[in-house]
Amino acid sequence: MSDYVLELSGIRKIYRGGVEALKGIDLRVPRGCVYGLLGPNGAGKSTMVKILTTLIRRSGGNGTMLGKPIGDRKTLQQVGLLPEHTQFPPYLTGRQVIEFAAGLQNVPSALTKKRADMLLKKVSMTESQHRKIKTYSKGMKQRIGVAQALVSNPKIIFLDEPTDGVDPAGRREFRSLVRELRDEGRTIFINTHILSELEPIVDRVAIMTNGEILGEGKLDELRTEKTGYVIGFEGQLSAESLSKFLDGGLEVEGGIVRLPSTNALDAQPVIDRIRKEGLVVTDLSLKSQSLEDLFIGLVGGTSSPPPLQANSAQPPKIPQA
Repeated sequence: MSDYVLELSGIRKIYRGGVEALKGIDLRVPRGCVYGLLGPNGAGKSTMVKILTTLIRRSGGNGTMLGKPIGDRKTLQQVGLLPEHTQFPPYLTGRQVIEFAAGLQNVPSALTKKRADMLLKKVSMTESQHRKIKTYSKGMKQRIGVAQALVSNPKIIFLDEPTDGVDPAGRREFRSLVRELRDEGRTIFINTHILSELEPIVDRVAIMTNGEILGEGKLDELRTEKTGYVIGFEGQLSAESLSKFLDGGLEVEGGIVRLPSTNALDAQPVIDRIRKEGLVVTDLSLKSQSLEDLFIGLVGGTSSPPPLQANSAQPPKIPQA
């Protein structure tokens, strides 16, 4: 059995008019992890998920999912999906949406009620299960969307902008739910442009823009180059010291000097030179790059934050077929 649930090579998508949405994507997603695909709107994230779940055809490249070629029917039965901007029939209740999804996924009728009960509890929608979708808030619809994505007891789950419209308490609950799913051995593939949402839970991340992957790996690996000591000081550096710091690969901005080193011994000469000029050192700290800093550094754009309500009781397990 491969260590990767998803292996892609040269995946491309060209729309009519020659618009290239994906430009030869190579990607490997390890089994049992939370994988984040980050990028601004229009980066190609949703196109990628649509190809992987066979909602649209790829223009080139190949890949496997759960060891089988992308599009294998039996494999798709082990995949859960929450698309972006999902629209459920407004006349159905939340419970009926889950039961309908169970029917589409060929979940045995004997299991449907049990799974629906469990999933409604998992996403904190038990009390609202018999209300019609048209009465739900955006966040409530997203919770039902997550529940229906889990109804087939999938091994890999694709969630496209899953916290869009979800309130802060709901976002915390969502993160708790994702951790539960990972602890059960599932792989969760999350598309989002909301960076702070993913940082506490993601195991690996790929950063995409304009149909290309700019960086991929564990967060610590991607942030290594931007981890180092930060020295704060009061006053104005001389032109000579400023030039020396910049020539030495340091960053100087206002009253801050950033070192590309985690060795405290490398910070001492900088502190000594600042003090030699009669300036006061106000701070010395080891800083690591946030996911947002990493994202902006690679993409050059900005993003904004991100969270469903954890139960104190032991989380229920999805019944096995």
